[in-house]
Amino acid sequence: MTGTPNKASFHHMKDGTLEDWQAIAAEMRPFQAGLADRMLDHLRVLEGDCGGFAVDRLTHSLQTATLAHQDGKDEEYVVCALLHDIGDTLGPYNHADIAAVFLEPFVSEANHWMIKHHAIFQGYYFFHHLGLDRNMHEQFKDSPHYARTKEFIERYDAPAFDPDRETYPLSFFEPMVRRVFAQPVRSLYKEAV
Repeated sequence: MTGTPNKASFHHMKDGTLEDWQAIAAEMRPFQAGLADRMLDHLRVLEGDCGGFAVDRLTHSLQTATLAHQDGKDEEYVVCALLHDIGDTLGPYNHADIAAVFLEPFVSEANHWMIKHHAIFQGYYFFHHLGLDRNMHEQFKDSPHYARTKEFIERYDAPAFDPDRETYPLSFFEPMVRRVFAQPVRSLYKEAV
């Protein structure tokens, strides 16, 4: 292989060799291992951003996860609850899609669907105030994940805007985030990791 050690020698992907891709994979492993840290760092960006609510977006996320944990939901579900609004800062018009894309390789289809569609389900509480159909979620009533998503909104997401509610700190959830993001379960690259 020509070029700098641990760097590919090609300038166009069509010219890559086995050795090039081995070097790239070796460089990617430490980067991939830091994914949980990057997710936690981005979650911290939500601190102080209230967006008009009584609590900031980080507190809302922590409360949602706290409620799910207190109700006995499994670790993957709790991490989904924690990260469900992580897309708020980068995608105010499609935050649920962003969160779902981040979570997709690491969670079940049911949890992925729940996060991807949660914004439509939560609209029941306010869409009619914005001139939208508050029952928009009913288009998904035949989905096997409909009841799960409705429960997520009613029990964990919608009540998590209370400045007086018990809220576990982010440090409580960090080990869970690290475990969920340790290894993809559904990914094109799963076997290559």
